[in-house]
Amino acid sequence: MTATALPASPVRPGGTRPYAGTGTLLRFALRRDRVLIPVWIAVIALMVLSMPNTLESLYGTPAARADLMRQMAANASLRAMVGPVLDDSLGALTAWRTGVYAGVLAGVLSLLVVVRHTRDEEESGRQELLSSGAVGRRAPLTAALLTAAVANGVLALLITAGLARLGAAGAAAFGLAVGGTGLVVAGSAAVAAQLTESARLARGLTAAVLGAAFALRAAGDASGASGSSVPAWLSPLGWLENVRAFAGERWWVLLLFAAAVPLQAVAAYALAGRRDSGLSFLPTRPGPATGRLGTAGALAWRLQRGAVLGWSAGLLAAGAVYGAVSTGAAGLVKDNARAREIFERMGGRSGVDDALLSSLTGMLGLVVALYVVQSVLRLSAEESSGRAEPVLAAAVGRLRWAAGHLVIAFGGAALLLLLTGLGFAAGRRGDTGPVLAACLVQIPAVWVVGGIAVLLHGVLPRGAAAAWGAAGAVLLLGWVGPALDAPRLLLDLSPFAHLPRLPGAPMHWRPVLTLTAVAAALVCTGLAALRRRDLAG
Repeated sequence: MTATALPASPVRPGGTRPYAGTGTLLRFALRRDRVLIPVWIAVIALMVLSMPNTLESLYGTPAARADLMRQMAANASLRAMVGPVLDDSLGALTAWRTGVYAGVLAGVLSLLVVVRHTRDEEESGRQELLSSGAVGRRAPLTAALLTAAVANGVLALLITAGLARLGAAGAAAFGLAVGGTGLVVAGSAAVAAQLTESARLARGLTAAVLGAAFALRAAGDASGASGSSVPAWLSPLGWLENVRAFAGERWWVLLLFAAAVPLQAVAAYALAGRRDSGLSFLPTRPGPATGRLGTAGALAWRLQRGAVLGWSAGLLAAGAVYGAVSTGAAGLVKDNARAREIFERMGGRSGVDDALLSSLTGMLGLVVALYVVQSVLRLSAEESSGRAEPVLAAAVGRLRWAAGHLVIAFGGAALLLLLTGLGFAAGRRGDTGPVLAACLVQIPAVWVVGGIAVLLHGVLPRGAAAAWGAAGAVLLLGWVGPALDAPRLLLDLSPFAHLPRLPGAPMHWRPVLTLTAVAAALVCTGLAALRRRDLAG
């Protein structure tokens, strides 16, 4: 369908002002996201705030920090991955090490929030019901953007307060830059939600924009050690770097965020005002005259194939990049006892190269856990939107319907880890067997996280979004726990902590089989609960 033009009017025909009900919708959105937003903010903030102590133990002397700057200036691959080092102060190193990834995670949080409260609501039909009451035409989009602004504002405040001891000006600049990056992505998501007809396409389009921003920033940083190349200036992640927090702050760069966000909001409002609810500007390609989806599995693949292909391309590329830089990164830590200790806690005590490779493959395994949660929760989206009812009204049982999506979720996770391993092997130009095994051994742990999502969907359908909290906790334990020297008892709460530390360490099948059995038990319990309960409306 294509958009239908509407007459511009400051007041709706029924007399409702365009922003009426914004406050109510904002409170409702914050209530719905009371798990999602705090978990994501905690993960990002703890990742940033834990870094100064880690870096201080790694590079505690001016000579060590100066040596790091020299090595980074000479290593284009590492600059492409994490950005250039702009100063040797502890604050500048913190901004260097966490800036790009904090900006990316803030962007992911923003796109999830904005699409959920705009296009998701239209797709489910709830927005049409709300709009029939005293809710202004612009209120839903405004509430979604304000929800993203609240989330990014809290994140910016936490970063600023947590890093203030390193320098108040630098902390404020860094916090504002990370929050500004999230808001720019929120604006992109708001525009994408007007252009596309489905939430899935809106998320995919915004994710593609974020991926392009990362690629531009990486290309710019690889070409020079200053961070001021032309490609970097075309990316909000490049703007984040060029604020130069703790390294002679460029406050004027924040004006780029201040200009981009209102411009995107104006574009989103203009597009929203020229279409009917539920319609879009990018027409959907009509299907064939006769249906070709004969099974529940075929329908699930049709609904999720875009996400699978997008994740596949992203993780294949990420594996290649990480594989290419793993040798250079090992050179940065081989003479640093504290750095070796951290990587050994993450990747095992089998030598620096193997420990580093194990930690990098484990990090990408944690990312795949986010995919499996997203894919499993597609069941919740289909159920809450009412699209599952017509399918189940035919000769399709609940278990068969759910199995179609779960095959995509769990089989897709295995495929993504296989592609990640192939990307690592291509980046390293060899070592295919060991690095492939290091990626594939992550499968049972990823499946356990997916099993938790299935269990929550079956037992607590309205609380299934709490699966993001479980994934966020696992991500936090895997990324931040070793650097903080967290107790072993706490780290063992993550299923990834029990896996063999390949390559280098011997293969132990007992934890692999145990985690697989735990995942199977969680899935079976969740499916049994789904079979007995009523559908969520």
